[in-house]
Amino acid sequence: MSLRAALACLLLVAPAGVASADGPRPRVIVSTDAGGTDYDDLQSLVHLFLHADVIDIEGLVSSPYGPGRARHIHDVIDVYARDAAVLQRRSAGYPDPEMLRRVTVQGAVESAGAAGFDATTAGSRWIVECGRRVDPRPLWVLVWGGIDDLAQAVHDDPTIVPRLRVYFIGGPNKKWSATAYDYLVREHPDLWIIEANSTYRGWFVGGDQSGPWGNDSFVADQVAGRGALGDYFASGIAFRGETRSRVKMGDSPSVAYLLHGRPDDPAHGSWGGAFVRAWERERLVWRNVPIAADVVETFRVVELVLDSPTAAASGAVATLDLDGQPCPGTRDTRGAWHFWFCPKESKDWRFAITSDDPAIDGATGGFRSEPPPPGRRAEPAARHPHWWTDDPAPAVAEGPHQGAKTVNRSRREFLTDFADRLDRCRP
Repeated sequence: MSLRAALACLLLVAPAGVASADGPRPRVIVSTDAGGTDYDDLQSLVHLFLHADVIDIEGLVSSPYGPGRARHIHDVIDVYARDAAVLQRRSAGYPDPEMLRRVTVQGAVESAGAAGFDATTAGSRWIVECGRRVDPRPLWVLVWGGIDDLAQAVHDDPTIVPRLRVYFIGGPNKKWSATAYDYLVREHPDLWIIEANSTYRGWFVGGDQSGPWGNDSFVADQVAGRGALGDYFASGIAFRGETRSRVKMGDSPSVAYLLHGRPDDPAHGSWGGAFVRAWERERLVWRNVPIAADVVETFRVVELVLDSPTAAASGAVATLDLDGQPCPGTRDTRGAWHFWFCPKESKDWRFAITSDDPAIDGATGGFRSEPPPPGRRAEPAARHPHWWTDDPAPAVAEGPHQGAKTVNRSRREFLTDFADRLDRCRP
């Protein structure tokens, strides 16, 4: 059977529950570091815009970390504009490109400081404004980058918290937002949030990648030549000097979560994964330099506190380099230095500190991070009744990536849906 025939058969038997223009359209704000630390946000914007007829996109916020800015979102909107007329003939629900430009705003350009929030941004103000709107539908905030603008928004107006539903692509993104994440844990325990630290990897790792379903072959067969958006995805995304075309789309599970399944029930399972109630999200505090024998749970926020007896100048600075990730230090009123970090994968870590404070300059250390044990799923945190995370059960892990099989088991279905959407771009 040809790939086109296979796709057609899958579409005929598409499961019930896929979002359509006939049902309630979810309200969505996307917070993304598109153009920043990875290329997959740009791919996921293509995926988002192709489904914009069944989703109310109320905001597109450029958030940290890295060089990504609002102009990178506008670049993808420009590509969408070239297909908009064709798409709107297929479905009247597709928005005008100018509307998307109007709701695209710049958020924070740096990660928040020690408090977890800093100054109000256009991005955080837009989240607040949308959160205050009178609407019976919840406001979904899909966080594809740093979570700093969301933390700033709920700090500025905590009354919007009950109206929010958050899907956070954590993992590597969480390491840039350790203090903002910690602020949400401490000060907003009633926040409804899915923290997908590894489940999202099922979009591009594992599943059926045979023949035309591979990350490269699918793009060649079913993406290239499908309108401006298809060509942009297949050959127009340049990142760090290279053209990136293979399927990653690591943020698309947050959109797919709303397209299929029961968004109000994270345990049910959908194209965006299945999740369990989160256990305690407490911060681990080390008051001495850790050694290789020290172990921390992967994705847990760690605070290293080092006392300094020296009277360092008021402008003293310090940076902890964690295997290439710079973690700036903050000095408190007692003179102690604080560093926050979050191990993004399970492995042995090494770090070194550079500072103009001689008491800590040159300090080195290490530790090991290990995945949460399966038993953690039986320890839901009473203080965080609406916090969900990756299922640590071995049966749904794809290699080291916990929960990833709850996404990749639907790989043919969600890629078929993506291909069908791209076909709408054909003249």
